Amino acid sequence: QVQLVESGGGLVQAGGSLRLSCAASGRTFSSYAMGWFRQAPGKRREFVAVVSRSGGNTYYADSAKGRFTISRDNAKNTVLLLMNSLKPEDTAVYYCAADVRRGSWLPQYQYEYDYWGQGTQVTVSS
Repeated sequence: QVQLVESGGGLVQAGGSLRLSCAASGRTFSSYAMGWFRQAPGKRREFVAVVSRSGGNTYYADSAKGRFTISRDNAKNTVLLLMNSLKPEDTAVYYCAADVRRGSWLPQYQYEYDYWGQGTQVTVSS
């Protein structure tokens, strides 16, 4: 079992920044990839970014490239998502997720993840 708890969401003006954090517990953190997804009102949940087990490799959705940075600290069992130049269309509930069973290198699809956090709301005002 893995427990994931996100924090760091909030209200920010367009152009601003937020840092989301996800704390994991329950399994060896460095043994699985970690991802961030988001779900805007009335829309399907979508992939944002993923970081490999070691933290040495990352992959981003086109909407996140150049603005978001995903990283992890395996000593602290934490994955971060630094979001810069935020836009109103970034407004969503953000979820962190863990790919524990499949062991994919850089999983990008929801079905590849088996543990999810409860989500944290990010609202970007124009």
